[in-house]
Amino acid sequence: MRAVVLRNNQLVVDDVPVPQPGRGEVLVKTLACGICGTDLHALKFSKTLVGGSRSAGGMFAIDPTRDIVMGHEFCAEILDYGPGTRRRFKVGTRVCSTPSLPRGGADQGIGYSTEHPGGFGEMMRLCEDNLLEVPRDLPTEVAALTEPMAVGYHAVLKARLEKRDASLVIGCGPVGLSIIAALKRKGAAPIIASDLSPGRRELAIQMGADMAINPKEKSPYEAFHSHTSPRRPAVIFECVGIPGIIDEIMFHAPRDAKIIVAGLCMERDHLYPLSGIHKELNLQFVVGYTGYEFADTFRDIRKGKLRVEPLITGKVGIEGVPGAFQELASSGSHGKILVEPFRA
Repeated sequence: MRAVVLRNNQLVVDDVPVPQPGRGEVLVKTLACGICGTDLHALKFSKTLVGGSRSAGGMFAIDPTRDIVMGHEFCAEILDYGPGTRRRFKVGTRVCSTPSLPRGGADQGIGYSTEHPGGFGEMMRLCEDNLLEVPRDLPTEVAALTEPMAVGYHAVLKARLEKRDASLVIGCGPVGLSIIAALKRKGAAPIIASDLSPGRRELAIQMGADMAINPKEKSPYEAFHSHTSPRRPAVIFECVGIPGIIDEIMFHAPRDAKIIVAGLCMERDHLYPLSGIHKELNLQFVVGYTGYEFADTFRDIRKGKLRVEPLITGKVGIEGVPGAFQELASSGSHGKILVEPFRA
């Protein structure tokens, strides 16, 4: 099958073996797969990503010396079943799934493993028990956004919002935008967003932000402080992932604020603890989601309670993936670029 392969820190389009479904597994055809910010990090910081995952017991089983087919935000079509399956859905059914396969009593990540190719290839194998059927009236491209939207939903749940909490989202890339959508779904108000890109600020408004600020023109913290008080606590979501941002947020955060760190910083960072101590700040790091949160997100998208269409700002076939990575790394205008492996 054709696939985009991460090989020697480069993306190469090549032919790779078709994955064979094992016991309890399903062979699927990839219909659409989003390019995630973590994919960009894996291309640039693969050794750091692997080392950090291993030390923390994560699912990134990447061997940088071997070929890897990435892609973990997908909607697919069932082609065949492996042994020991219940054949819950007919061949040809469209499905979504969490990007993981159970192996030896633990989950291994699809798209972040040398053994389990992801959605940047024409076919994948998935766990039958993880499949969610996509209804006929739900577009494939919308269903494919379940995974990244679940990331935002998880972050918002970790924030343990109260009714009067005001929210500030620093960084309006895909993670920040998914958090804004989840905040809107939860009825949070006000939602203030900050990003340097005018395109992403516009997307933030479309996804539910009440205000989107250019931090070069106005301090988002000043605008935020006007909506906070001892009776209206603050929740700040860090969605940038570069050194210095957490320290900056702690310096500007109001007393008793909750800071949710959703940005994936791949370098060593620093902070000034006294900022947090004197203000009694709550610092919460987040990643991923649970299977229940994934299913809840899929349900809300299916029912139209989560509006995700504005996030899709580009589509490419397999041949266009390397160029899409370059564009995402250099441009701040995109929300989500989808890979459609069979796109002409």
